[in-house]
Amino acid sequence: MLVVGLQGSPRKKGNTKFLLSTFMTAAEKFGARTQVIDVTQKEVIPCKEYTVCEKKGYCPIEDDVRDEIYPLLREAELVVVATPIFFYNMTAQLKAVVDRCQTFWARKYRLKLKDPGAGMRRGLLLSVGATKGKNLFEGLNLTTQYFFDAIDAKFEDSLTYRGIEGPKDMAGHPTVIDEVEEAAERLLAPFQGRKKVLFACRENACRSQMASAFAQFFAGDRLDVSSAGSEPAEKVNPDMVRVMHEKGIDMGFRSPRSIDEAIASDTPELIITMGCGEQCPHVPGARKVDWDLPDPAGQSIENMRNVRDEIEKKVMNLINDIE
Repeated sequence: MLVVGLQGSPRKKGNTKFLLSTFMTAAEKFGARTQVIDVTQKEVIPCKEYTVCEKKGYCPIEDDVRDEIYPLLREAELVVVATPIFFYNMTAQLKAVVDRCQTFWARKYRLKLKDPGAGMRRGLLLSVGATKGKNLFEGLNLTTQYFFDAIDAKFEDSLTYRGIEGPKDMAGHPTVIDEVEEAAERLLAPFQGRKKVLFACRENACRSQMASAFAQFFAGDRLDVSSAGSEPAEKVNPDMVRVMHEKGIDMGFRSPRSIDEAIASDTPELIITMGCGEQCPHVPGARKVDWDLPDPAGQSIENMRNVRDEIEKKVMNLINDIE
């Protein structure tokens, strides 16, 4: 599983970074992959309110939010928001990223698409503030709540600390290490013990993408799924996206990747191939199964639908067998 942290503090070695780093280290101890996005170092263009996302479900602004942050937020199963308090809310740099996530909101509420990972994704807030007022975190909590709703993450917990003013106050806090480690253990517990399944085809543009989405959608609590290709294409097949949208399943923000990359990031227990069996590398301890499915790329849209339906049946059989 992937844990993504959004680091919103412009201070390089401050309290927020210490808090997030401590959590990520604890998450890695429980087997999670982690990635921190320092939004202050990214190209983030504020929302221009073009309303393209409201109508078509994508943002036309070309920057790191669209090309890097969107895909990571969709892949993550735990999203951590880390920010100091600036005028009773998150920093401007982080708020600009949150505003751009209107794209997720539009896909969910305007286009009525279902994120395959919505059932398992969780959200955590980490924050520090210099003052001690009882309303210090109210504005931040509200913004974070609606951000997590937009990206289909359940707002699971928050760790907030008042009276933190000096740049190294958190490092000397008497309880923070224990509290962060306890939060990591609690939040990651539902993800432990899932069977790791890799779906692989040649281009990772059609068949394996559909299989992984169905498996995640129907059994994300039991399966830790990924997909890859022996010769990955530059982008996913638009006809595949269309037929999955007909099922109400959102295939946005996905990109093909290689089998070697997938295995390097997380070793699977089961590899299901679809036309690339002979090219799939040997993984010690992993069982390999081949689904004899034709490649629908370049065929009619009806053929794509037929392959989609066959994949859905096979995924449901797989889930039943695992149970």
